[in-house]
Amino acid sequence: MVDAGKQLINEVISEKLDMEKLGIGPNCTTITVADLGCSIGPNTFYAIQIIIEAIKLKHITKSSESLNLEFQVYFNDNISNDFNMLFRSLPPSREYYVVGVPNSFYERLFPKSSIHLMYSSASLHWLSGVPKEVKDPNSLAWNEERIYCATEEVTKAYSCQFEKDMKSFLRTRAEELVSGGLMMLFTVVRQKDTAHSQTSSGKFYDILGSCLIKMANRGLISKEKVNSFNLPIYNASTEELKELIDEVNYFTIERMEEYSLGSIKMARDTQVVISHIRAAFEGLIRNHFGDEVIEELFEDYTKAYAENLNTFQESSTKHNSTFAIILKRI
Repeated sequence: MVDAGKQLINEVISEKLDMEKLGIGPNCTTITVADLGCSIGPNTFYAIQIIIEAIKLKHITKSSESLNLEFQVYFNDNISNDFNMLFRSLPPSREYYVVGVPNSFYERLFPKSSIHLMYSSASLHWLSGVPKEVKDPNSLAWNEERIYCATEEVTKAYSCQFEKDMKSFLRTRAEELVSGGLMMLFTVVRQKDTAHSQTSSGKFYDILGSCLIKMANRGLISKEKVNSFNLPIYNASTEELKELIDEVNYFTIERMEEYSLGSIKMARDTQVVISHIRAAFEGLIRNHFGDEVIEELFEDYTKAYAENLNTFQESSTKHNSTFAIILKRI
């Protein structure tokens, strides 16, 4: 995602970042940047360096006065993130000061009007949690023997959770950004009116769910454990995102672009897919089912994925895209 958005980041900072309105001048030479959902690197460091270089270039080419700019960077992710690994991986020759901010980005993270630029990549499709209706056997949205958006009722529950989370995200960020501050969001989206089960990511998750069911049928894990396990992920459409941004009414939309993820090519490479799925979900699976199931589960997943490879090349499969949206605080 970072490579796909590099040109956009450079263009937006050059054209849309108003240093004077942000209060950057002789009396304030520190620019604050936040990466929301930073994980453990190295992508976060690469993105931050692109942002800093773009700001420095803008200052050099467009400023009439020379300022010794300094950069304070906040790396945010959930408390469970391995911040020790993140800090051990920091570039030794970095041009910025570092602070770790462990907490959910669906809550307040920073003082009011304290951040000049926010960035988030491949994070906003993660929900604050699985919708409670999906885990309730008495609910129409109970997701029995599935781990993702299997029915219309389940999808509606996920959609409502995403709407609640996204509104919270936008409102809290509006408090923390200075007036004129920018927010650069890169997230995975699906095509409008496409069922999640027909997207490439939905099919990845369905295969994973089927492997868990087979393990339950072999008595390796309990069916109750499978029924209580759901992925806290929702790939919104671009239309859903735009509607929510317009509704909260704290930002202007400065730029929007959609990029192909190359899902067809990636889907043909079994090991690439397995590594992505494992990196994303191993922690969740381990916490829910225990350490002992991991290796066998991913062995089963590798075989099942290879057997179902052709389904990703069917005309009915809709491949996901990266959606970049640049917002400015009103």
